[in-house]
Amino acid sequence: MAITQQSSTKHDILEYLLKHPQATAFELAETLDVSPQAIRRHLKDLEVEDLIVYESLQSGMGRPQHVYRLAQKGKERLKRTDNENAGDNHGEFAVSLLDTLAETVGHDQVSSILRKQWERKAEVYRERLGDGSLSARVKTLVELRRAEGFMAECHVVEAKDSENSQRFILMEHNCAISNVAESFPSVCGHELEMFAAVLPDCTVERTHWIINGEHRCGYLVQARSQNLINQPV
Repeated sequence: MAITQQSSTKHDILEYLLKHPQATAFELAETLDVSPQAIRRHLKDLEVEDLIVYESLQSGMGRPQHVYRLAQKGKERLKRTDNENAGDNHGEFAVSLLDTLAETVGHDQVSSILRKQWERKAEVYRERLGDGSLSARVKTLVELRRAEGFMAECHVVEAKDSENSQRFILMEHNCAISNVAESFPSVCGHELEMFAAVLPDCTVERTHWIINGEHRCGYLVQARSQNLINQPV
């Protein structure tokens, strides 16, 4: 196997463990269509690099099964790779600049600046999304977020009747601006407002939040005309 193929498979393993709290070698082999022997070699390499961790769980009378999870170092590796792919290596500088602004003009003023930035981004998104169907606009929004370094995806929320079909869960398995969000969590509120502004015919509610220790950020998007507000997902 070529070195590039090995790197790609290892990256795929890290991405899968980012999206799923845990996985076995067999599950990874089936999902990534790689032989169990090759998967175990990759897992061993990732373990040596401290990118993943595992625990042995006993199931029935057989041998204990290794269950793998993404380590903090693995999350940082993915974040660094995503930032490089997005052409953004200035996260630390951004935080430092915002800290300086906060010391100079105060946190309230910085919050206003950040809100204005999200409003400008919302305008750009609105122009890119156009006036197509909701599903088409959500798909385009996911593509835009991916281009900016977010590991984003979207799924239709199945409804019991056809009238209530315009519901989507937008998920972001990483945060391309996590270093900023940790120091200035108000950006997350502005981000939620931005999604609502980009999709004015919908309600947008946060369902998951990485800052709260959850595995991903998630948003429920639902068409206003369907009267679905506050219904469970």
